[in-house]
Amino acid sequence: MTNKFIILSVAAFSLAACKKEAPKQDGPKPYPVVSVESKNVVGYQTFPATIQGRVNNDVRAKIQGYITQVLVDEGQYVTKGQPLFRLETNILNENAAAAKAGIGAAQSNIAAAQAAVNAAQVEVNKLKPLVAKNIISNVQLQTAQADLARAQAQLQQAVAAKQQASANYKGVEANIEYSVIRAPISGVIGKLPLKVGSLVGPTDQIPLTTISDTSGIYAYFSMNEKEYFDFLEKSIGASVPEKIKNLPMVELQLANGSLYPEKGRIEAITGQIDPTTGTIQFRVAFSNAQKLLSNGNSGTIRFPQRYDNVLVIPESATYEQQGIVYVYKVEKDTAKNVVVDVIERIDNMALIKSGVNKGETVIAAGIGGLKPGTAVKPKPIKMDSLVQSIKPKF
Repeated sequence: MTNKFIILSVAAFSLAACKKEAPKQDGPKPYPVVSVESKNVVGYQTFPATIQGRVNNDVRAKIQGYITQVLVDEGQYVTKGQPLFRLETNILNENAAAAKAGIGAAQSNIAAAQAAVNAAQVEVNKLKPLVAKNIISNVQLQTAQADLARAQAQLQQAVAAKQQASANYKGVEANIEYSVIRAPISGVIGKLPLKVGSLVGPTDQIPLTTISDTSGIYAYFSMNEKEYFDFLEKSIGASVPEKIKNLPMVELQLANGSLYPEKGRIEAITGQIDPTTGTIQFRVAFSNAQKLLSNGNSGTIRFPQRYDNVLVIPESATYEQQGIVYVYKVEKDTAKNVVVDVIERIDNMALIKSGVNKGETVIAAGIGGLKPGTAVKPKPIKMDSLVQSIKPKF
């Protein structure tokens, strides 16, 4: 009996201990929830862009010669007609002197030929009345007239020779003028690859420099074929020129991440798809009065897309399985997963086409381990505070 009493006592004590150690049943877990809202949202498509001056002009020598002076520096602003380089002109000066002497010799020949014409004309004038009175034969007059014609021909040759000499002189003068290489446009000097002593000429592959007119600049970006046709479908207008005219202004994000203060307008689209890249190029014009942008800069074009009265939820409220996007709606304090059609994701928000309605409650975050049908304790929060608290990761 004593042993039985001890065994029963131990069993009762063990059962009591087990009851004390049994875990308590937890209540519904709290989750942050938001109401589905309707907002006007502006998103941006981004495209890498290259920047060029409105006009880029290669500077080349028109004649061959050695550079004797470089009159400008890289990055300097120059005006149209300003001297940039000087080439040696020793031989050109000698040629000019010889050509000028040729003009003088030709002028002397003209004077001699004119004198011969005058003498021949006097002879003809003297013989005409004598022939008319039959004092002399007509043969003498014909001979004099032939001499006059020959003298006049020699005069014409002398005049032509002078014209040729003058043309030669002007050509040499032009070459001397070309020895001073001037700016063809106003703009900023680029790289100066050639220095004093370099032999240059009109057939050189490398230009002396490039001048860029950066008073206004062009940013070039490209779309692939799909993006281009999507763009055509969404743009307002019956034709491509009309669609371009109705496009909104675009932004330029610089290489350091800051936004260029001026907005640009898309002015042109190339007429065909590049077969090598499968893309079509757009040209955007920006003003550049402060000369902040230079030829060769890079950046990113931000193309705005506006969504009016679109349903939005926090992006953290969505999850994806096998390519299908879900959210958890809260109905009677129970989580229910539903499929949603996401239009776009902008600024930590998901823009919804269908699947939820305005005013419905969805779980905003922390849905990693959540299962459909789970009881939840809703904790309402403001959507703006949630999406603004999420920092981008780089």
